[in-house]
Amino acid sequence: MIVKMKFLSISGPKNDIDRVCEVYLSKYEMQLENAAAELKTTDNLQPFVEVNPYKEPLAKAEQFSALLADEDQRIDVSMNQEDMLNLIRDVNHDYLDLLEKKELTKKQVDEYKEKLLIMEPFRTLELDMQKSLKYKYMKVRFGRVDVNYYKRLEKYLFDDLNAVFIEGTRNENYVYGCYFVSNADSSKVDSVFNSLHFERIVIPSEYIGTPAQACEELEKAIEEKQKEIAEIEKQIRELMAKNAAKLRGAKRRLEELATNFDVRKLAARIEEGDNKEDYYILCGWMGEDDVNKFLAESKNDDKVFVVVEEDKEKFFGEPPTKLKNPRFFKPFEMFIRMYGLPANDEMDPTMFVALTYTFIFGAMFGDVGQGLCLFVFGGLLYLIKKINLAGIISIAGLFSTFFGFMFGSIFGFEDVIQARWLRPVDAMTNLPFIGQLNTVFVVAIAFGMGLNILVMIFNVINAVKSHDLENMLFSHNGIAGLVFYGFLVLTIVLYMTGHKVPGNIMMVIFLGVPVLLFVFKEPLGNLVTKQHKKMEEGKVMFFVQAFFELFETMLSYFSNTISYVRIGAFAVSHAAMMEVVLMLSGASAGHTNWIVFVLGNVLVCGLEGLVVGIQVLRLEYYEMFSRFYKGTGREFKPFHSQSDRK
Repeated sequence: MIVKMKFLSISGPKNDIDRVCEVYLSKYEMQLENAAAELKTTDNLQPFVEVNPYKEPLAKAEQFSALLADEDQRIDVSMNQEDMLNLIRDVNHDYLDLLEKKELTKKQVDEYKEKLLIMEPFRTLELDMQKSLKYKYMKVRFGRVDVNYYKRLEKYLFDDLNAVFIEGTRNENYVYGCYFVSNADSSKVDSVFNSLHFERIVIPSEYIGTPAQACEELEKAIEEKQKEIAEIEKQIRELMAKNAAKLRGAKRRLEELATNFDVRKLAARIEEGDNKEDYYILCGWMGEDDVNKFLAESKNDDKVFVVVEEDKEKFFGEPPTKLKNPRFFKPFEMFIRMYGLPANDEMDPTMFVALTYTFIFGAMFGDVGQGLCLFVFGGLLYLIKKINLAGIISIAGLFSTFFGFMFGSIFGFEDVIQARWLRPVDAMTNLPFIGQLNTVFVVAIAFGMGLNILVMIFNVINAVKSHDLENMLFSHNGIAGLVFYGFLVLTIVLYMTGHKVPGNIMMVIFLGVPVLLFVFKEPLGNLVTKQHKKMEEGKVMFFVQAFFELFETMLSYFSNTISYVRIGAFAVSHAAMMEVVLMLSGASAGHTNWIVFVLGNVLVCGLEGLVVGIQVLRLEYYEMFSRFYKGTGREFKPFHSQSDRK
């Protein structure tokens, strides 16, 4: 059902707004609207321009809470506001000091790794780094050369180049090493190496010993610094653990304070002259029951003034939609939200969807064993994870179990329990003109006819609530359509059951008159609503358009009705699919392969359950909702959610 909403304004001294949020708005659900925009007739309204002082401490509290161990869930809410802010400030000071040390150490690690990356390719060279870089009559060049140029380099070296190249390591792209050359020949040799794309690598002169020893020193330094980082991280964890309970309590309280302060974004203030105190104004929507409780609680509070506005739709637009359904039907609100919430003047179809969806699902997927599996697994998942779809599956499983007894089917076996109604594959019915037809098909179409009539009645109810006379009287889903389709269904039922059908005069009245109402719906609607609109198109165009709309209407009646055949089709196909599973597992021959049997049931239960679920939802949306439901409402979004209250 849809909760009846009321629009109210709350005002009081400006410095009392936080108390009102804490005491009242955290207790009663209220969707706040922008006061400056809604209360246009009030003079001297000004927005609040204050900066939220709790945002930064809250961000820090959230940051620190994320560093706490999951197994430690202690919480301390005994601190006052000043103590909380001091705690956040002190912890942040210590945390930033540790973080700075950690970042400096990480920077040193990165520097060491960069140097190690330079030295690593020369690890295999047997030379003293410091001495080689300070030779008086010889120069040493470290670097790398492309593998493709290395062969040419070897040729020059072996022929007449006065240099010695010592290879270090090589990979698929480069050969690393160094060459020795006398001072006198250095210019010539450097030119040759440059022409062969030798890339110089500058080696720091700070290392003593071989490249291998330098690499070992760097690796040791990196290891030491990483230990320092681990120690700093341990200190951070200890700092947070020591204040864990207080940090969680501060986070929760700061969230409330920050949210309460943010109400100023939607509030307005009235500036009073002559040193008088300024006032705030809050306005928005609240459920009727909450309004009554709020008024009763605040009547003795001399700092709170509440006004419940009249003619809310006229001045403040359509109210938001808040759904309130019994717990059994609550999961099915998911389907309503997927399509669109009902407007304030529409009926809430949640209960209708819950009953029809589960009933049709059970008829299409009737099996005692598989239905119980859906009920148990869906129910457990809903209780543990609170997943709405799991709750829907669980309830649908109950109806699958019910129809399993009606069809006499349990895990595909149809000879274990007796069918309380019929076997979908075997039951046949003789109909005049048509001949033999599967009984479940006949029942499915009859059920669809009944649902079509029911949703037309819903459409009439919605039209009455919204004062839409044209739709109520002349629409193909209104009273005219209800008379036409209802009489047509009655005639078909009488004919198929061998009774006398209505006479020609009744046919003309109950079928012909509604057709004329369909055709002249627009001018008749203008007449009853006293809106004398001039026909924009010509008369010929009007009748051409009316003809095609009438054709579409008749086609929709037929297609909507025939769509329900899928209920019987899936009931029959389920039995056929399970016969295949029994045959493959050998159960029908008396020597059951239980692995194949279980896997077959799981496959059918999962695959067919998914397809049936989608098909039933399609029936709900396209065959039922299209006749009575618009779903144009906007969601009710309270300032404080009920789920957040502690």
